[in-house]
Amino acid sequence: MSDSPASGKTRMSTSLKDPDSMTGGPAFRRGTNILAVASGKGGVGKTWFSTTLAHALSKMGKKVLLFDGDLGLANVDVQLGLMPKRDLNDVIRGRLSLDKVVQEFEEGGYDIIAGRSGQASLSALPSQRLALLRDQLVDLANDYDIVIADLGAGVDRTVRMLSATATRTVLITTDEPTSLTDAYAFIKLGTAAGMSKNVSIVVNMASSVSEGEKTYRTLLKACENFLRLAPPLVGMIRHDPKVKETIRHQSPLLIRSPNTEAAEDIEKVAKEIWTMMADAKKAMASA
Repeated sequence: MSDSPASGKTRMSTSLKDPDSMTGGPAFRRGTNILAVASGKGGVGKTWFSTTLAHALSKMGKKVLLFDGDLGLANVDVQLGLMPKRDLNDVIRGRLSLDKVVQEFEEGGYDIIAGRSGQASLSALPSQRLALLRDQLVDLANDYDIVIADLGAGVDRTVRMLSATATRTVLITTDEPTSLTDAYAFIKLGTAAGMSKNVSIVVNMASSVSEGEKTYRTLLKACENFLRLAPPLVGMIRHDPKVKETIRHQSPLLIRSPNTEAAEDIEKVAKEIWTMMADAKKAMASA
């Protein structure tokens, strides 16, 4: 890796900044309990991580909402084997408010807001419409202990806004060189948006604990050398063939294969994330 020099109670803000600036001025709203899950590239298990993390947190007794924020390539409902009657498209089209498309995922013990796959119009929302959606999400988050926003891969405008809105962003990477390079690019581009200081790392599909730590150190070294940043490691998920099996059967890992290494790891990461979010919330309150 290298660098070069170069609801009825829903409130909507009418004074909105350009979301591309992401400077967090007076009109920019942040959630105190929103966790964004992002990745530099696809194929690193980001959505699987989001759905399983939501399940793990619900098992801890937390009230959880999973928001499919991958506008245009949504697949949370597919991984969970759901056929939602209402989704984010109804909100975008102005037919329903965000709280009206919340649906309970009984098997996992948490709520979801499903996206709409294949709708290019969702990923190309005008800035003001995207900001209104963000404000509804921030308001809705007050009804939950934690909201997990599963973002699209990359660093487009939608990802930047939702990541900047979150209390913390968990960046998923693997040991593949392209994944590490794209994770670094996410952090680098996020620096200009003022959101990199809130980014933490999860290494997914690690062949072992030691290899997962090695992957993290590779990314950390690049960030320290070129960005003067040291994003913390939240934890790692070891590679487990049971994960692919549960995705294929559209069944939660913590129900189908609860005694696997990956299940053990995700529950450990969930505890770390809950502590991290609580600490961040206290810091925001005292700022």
